[in-house]
Amino acid sequence: MKVEKLTCTIGAEVSGVHLGDASRDARLAHEIKALLLQHKVLFFRDQEITRAEHVAFARHFGELEDHPVAGSDPDHPGLVQIYRSDKRENYENSFHTDGQWRDAPPMGGVLRCIECPPVGGDTIWVDMVQAYGNLPDDIKKKIDGLKVKCSIEHSFGAAMPEEKRRALGMEHPMVEHPVVRTHPETGEKILYVCGFATHFANYHTPGNVRFGQDKTPGASMLLNYLTSQAAIPEYQVRFRWKPNSVAMWDNRCTQHYAVQDYWPAPRKMERTAIIGDKPF
Repeated sequence: MKVEKLTCTIGAEVSGVHLGDASRDARLAHEIKALLLQHKVLFFRDQEITRAEHVAFARHFGELEDHPVAGSDPDHPGLVQIYRSDKRENYENSFHTDGQWRDAPPMGGVLRCIECPPVGGDTIWVDMVQAYGNLPDDIKKKIDGLKVKCSIEHSFGAAMPEEKRRALGMEHPMVEHPVVRTHPETGEKILYVCGFATHFANYHTPGNVRFGQDKTPGASMLLNYLTSQAAIPEYQVRFRWKPNSVAMWDNRCTQHYAVQDYWPAPRKMERTAIIGDKPF
């Protein structure tokens, strides 16, 4: 395999390997996993693989999960079809960690491009280890031990009729995660706040506090500040899709954003999400 770094901290393009072979070779999959832990997101070009190979490759890293809104291909459980063409609504055009509204969000994802616009429709990934590391020391102290509440209802449910939105929220009630999680394999500290977060569970400040004028920022201002860190370009890598391109990312330490600039051109992607563990 040949590995080419794309930025100083996140992203690498891997060539000289076919994921169809990796789907049948645990040793090769193990080598790819080591690269993933190092680079956080990997990109592969010219991967003409079947859906069965896509699923088999992802299963080297754990069991796959379904999605309550997108659903799975009935012939290949765990393979979610993210097809965008007929509507302008999009659920991915915000910085997010997949499934943070779950008690145990996915460990990672494998996304393959089936069809894409001639220009536009890129995806951005963000290094949230770097985002945490560059926080001011006083902010790190304030968020140590904080928990954040996360919900699917105000994100995926936002475009639904009220009755369906409320039903989705009842089926998947709000969960609580640490604001700073520890990577279970590398031990790195990660800023673990994204667009699924609604509020802190255990942060209280007196009223009339203004961020920047006091050492104790208000809760909503602090949450907005933490969420905004994903938008800093120095933490990002941007990938331009072509048919049969594949991205694999570590969902525990990254966020991503699907740029919605291509409508009405079609953008058809297929994704597997690998079940993870409860953040700590």
